[in-house]
Amino acid sequence: MSNARKIIIIGSGPAGLTAAIYTARAALSPLVIEGEPSSTTDQPGGQLMLTTEIENFPGFPEGIMGPELMGNFRAQAERFGADIITEKVTKVDFNSTPFKVWVRDTEYTAESVIVATGAQSLMLDLPREGELIGHGVSTCATCDGFFFRGHEIAVVGGGDSAIEEAGFLTKFASKVYLVVRRDSLRASRIMQQRALDNPKIEILWNSRVSELHGEGTLTGVTIADTVTNETRPLNVTGLFIAIGHKPNTGLFTNILDMEESGYLLTREGSTYTNVPGVFAAGDVQDHIYRQAITAAGSGCMAAIDAERWLEHGR
Repeated sequence: MSNARKIIIIGSGPAGLTAAIYTARAALSPLVIEGEPSSTTDQPGGQLMLTTEIENFPGFPEGIMGPELMGNFRAQAERFGADIITEKVTKVDFNSTPFKVWVRDTEYTAESVIVATGAQSLMLDLPREGELIGHGVSTCATCDGFFFRGHEIAVVGGGDSAIEEAGFLTKFASKVYLVVRRDSLRASRIMQQRALDNPKIEILWNSRVSELHGEGTLTGVTIADTVTNETRPLNVTGLFIAIGHKPNTGLFTNILDMEESGYLLTREGSTYTNVPGVFAAGDVQDHIYRQAITAAGSGCMAAIDAERWLEHGR
């Protein structure tokens, strides 16, 4: 396998693998560096590898398991000639072309790079949190809210995203507890009012989730008072964590332009970064939608942008 490529794709979630499918079909022989299974920042297959059933990805009327969907993406990319290595990129050099990408001591070069390293949801760091993801614990109301029709559930967080998720979840749940660490909300005033006015939302002030309960699936949580440390049980079957996301962009600090929050900046209406020939797709540059289908769409955009740049851009 050659270390010199027309294009390298960093990341293998819906954005990265869609970009691989398109660039492979364009006869660009992409190399996908998909990450390492033990890594928390570049999980091969992206966040969908940590989910169970997906019902909102078009083309699967009966739903599909997240790992199976990503396996299909991967197989399709390989079918058209993409090479995929299960390694973690440790360093990049985008100062000149060909661009350089290292996996430890091995150097790869490419005329173009697509960054699709995704983002990770900030978690509570509680025991058994990881094993209950997709089994009552979620980080995406849009993805999983439907499964909690008629249930009592909780949302953790006090910002706009948490209140937005809580409001969305009231379409399905019989009751939504909003677990807030302080005695006030960080959200904008209009979002605060929406939460206060919603009869299905009960705000638990000065509270945090201290323990998760259930074998195989969530059956409840323990709530601790942040002032007195007193605890009490909360019988919910769903817990949505909405305390923010962190894009996996540490590798590109002082190399690619990014927002203060770390999300990569791309030219409006495209996937171009500030470095000609380097493109960004998926959740690494999208802090608004964060859906598998939008990530896949931007992966397609990045592939087309890269193909056109390779042909005409230099």
